[in-house]
Amino acid sequence: MAYETNRRQFLKTGTAAGLGTVLGGISLAGRAAQSEPLAQKIKLPPIDKVRIGIVGMGGRGNALLSNFLNMKDDVEIRAVCDIYPKRAEAAQKRVVRANLAKPEIYCGDEDVWKKLVDRDDIDAVIITTYWEWHTPMAVHAMKAGKYAGVEVPAAYTLEECWELVNTSEQTGVPCMMLENWSFRSDNLAVLNMIRKGLLGEIVHCHCAHSHDCIDHFFFDSRTGMDRWPAKYLVEHNRDQYPSHQLGPVISWMDINCGDCFDYVTATSTDAVGINEHFADKFGPDHPNAKRKFAQGDIVTTVVRTKKGKSIVINYDMQLPRPYDNRWLIQGTRGLYNEQRNAVYIEGQSPKYHEWEPFEPYHEKYRHAWTREPTLGGHGGTDLRELKLFVQAVKNRTQTPIDVYDSVIMCVHGPLSELSIAKGGVPVKVPDFTRGKWRTRKPRFAI
Repeated sequence: MAYETNRRQFLKTGTAAGLGTVLGGISLAGRAAQSEPLAQKIKLPPIDKVRIGIVGMGGRGNALLSNFLNMKDDVEIRAVCDIYPKRAEAAQKRVVRANLAKPEIYCGDEDVWKKLVDRDDIDAVIITTYWEWHTPMAVHAMKAGKYAGVEVPAAYTLEECWELVNTSEQTGVPCMMLENWSFRSDNLAVLNMIRKGLLGEIVHCHCAHSHDCIDHFFFDSRTGMDRWPAKYLVEHNRDQYPSHQLGPVISWMDINCGDCFDYVTATSTDAVGINEHFADKFGPDHPNAKRKFAQGDIVTTVVRTKKGKSIVINYDMQLPRPYDNRWLIQGTRGLYNEQRNAVYIEGQSPKYHEWEPFEPYHEKYRHAWTREPTLGGHGGTDLRELKLFVQAVKNRTQTPIDVYDSVIMCVHGPLSELSIAKGGVPVKVPDFTRGKWRTRKPRFAI
């Protein structure tokens, strides 16, 4: 009963100032809080089931819904929302077919999602909408006292990065970007190897998002006409999809908990491949065969950290190629190479300066999170990350990926655009932790 009373009071007042009311008049508005979760501030007890609302019932929203339907003991889908009524209705029917209570539908209005977020029977909001809505919805959710689980990228602009950080700090409500590659079994095994010192002191990393998305993500495969992300290729030249590359890297390199990004430099090739794709597939008279795109084919961003380490990040989503992440993490005693599925460890690998297979290391250093059977999308990573998100909401604790990790995986997007526009000059990266990176301890997958 105390939980519901405190929660209703928080939801009624809504903002950080309202949280101050719950705390006896101590308002957090106008200053940076310590970013501990809401439960730690107003002493909410754990809950048995997490009541979820999902905003955005397109392809990604339905994929995440499938995972939630495999978590019936832990979650209730209270509401679903989409601007297209048929999508919301279809999602509602899926929940009912799974023998769960019928969720409320919100649809047909660009702002109707606010009604879902403001419900007093929602504990967490899952956001799988178009990019421009990610930050506004996550901010509204946190101000309403709801955990925010937001799809990638959580923020598109530098201003949005700060808005997420400031809101989470002021309200004490966690915000987690749902970056599934952080939860891959191979990446978690590499993290265990690094923490046990096998690679020595980490000094360098390479990572990429290499995924030909021209004919299904950016444009319609049948007609070649624009889908919603196409406008970003027309208007911007930057790393458009920044988080998949960095998902495992920030924990490998103790970013935000021992080290911090210092500055980035970025370079882009010319825009050639998109026009050529449309000319080849649809003929030279297709509108997109002649259209001017701001986005170059390949963007390379280089990060230097405060501790003098380097990260090379490639964006490669417009040229024909197989999918690849090209992770390589290198330390003073060895390295891991995802493309080769191999490692080399000085003094331990059986042959001098020759690769050995990674798989035995994968099994030996397998993370506890990955010992269950693989279920769900993307090799089990989607279900894994959602289970951990739900566990945090149930226990009223911080999410495995916190708001600082979420924005640091996004910020080189806008900063790469600025560096490219200025001819590749270094651009400083804001310290979103406000200096706390110096004393924060690693907590992801501990």
